[in-house]
Amino acid sequence: MKILPTPVEGTLRKVALKVPEAIYDCSGIQIFGKRIKSLVFTTDVSILRNVNADAAIAVYPFTPQPIITQALLLAADLPVFVGVGGGLTQGQRVVNLAAYAEMQGAMGVVVNAPTANEVIEQVAAAVDIPVVVTVARADEDFRARVEAGAGIFNVSAAARTPEVVAAIRALYPRFPILATGGATDESIRATITAGANAISWTPPTCAELFKRIMAAYREGRGYHDIDQ
Repeated sequence: MKILPTPVEGTLRKVALKVPEAIYDCSGIQIFGKRIKSLVFTTDVSILRNVNADAAIAVYPFTPQPIITQALLLAADLPVFVGVGGGLTQGQRVVNLAAYAEMQGAMGVVVNAPTANEVIEQVAAAVDIPVVVTVARADEDFRARVEAGAGIFNVSAAARTPEVVAAIRALYPRFPILATGGATDESIRATITAGANAISWTPPTCAELFKRIMAAYREGRGYHDIDQ
């Protein structure tokens, strides 16, 4: 059994968000020599700087903008997978955004579930980083997505996520699968058992964290007594 050394932490920065321990049960996805098991789902730069996830997945419900990608990559001290559209934003603009994201330093680009296979093919031809294709339904044509150039599937199907993961895994025993894990250790482990290689975790928002902090302060408790 390996004996781990004492963790090296600062006085102030040791209070940070930690991904659920259950995530470490997955195999991870190796990308450019780095093994990634946990991804934090956020566009909040303060969270990017204060979380122990292996990487971040930064997608948001607006048309992607290079200035946002630049800000995220500048602030982050972990690899970032950035959204480049495919829902509201379509066609050549997705390809351009993906190419620019690679130049800015993104580890991968994420396209939304409605993205046409032709666009995925063009993005895959334009960049040398993984094209992460979001999957929201079990009846997706996974084979067509792979043939178009998908490098990783990002399964986000709410309660049906384990079912969709299992369907992909039955077709492709070794294809990289990232999936949402849900809110509990049980749901995370169910998703991993179904075949997910990495798990995305949605952290509490800054507003939720402040609510806990202020409640503790009102009770006379200190910051270090707060369960993050």
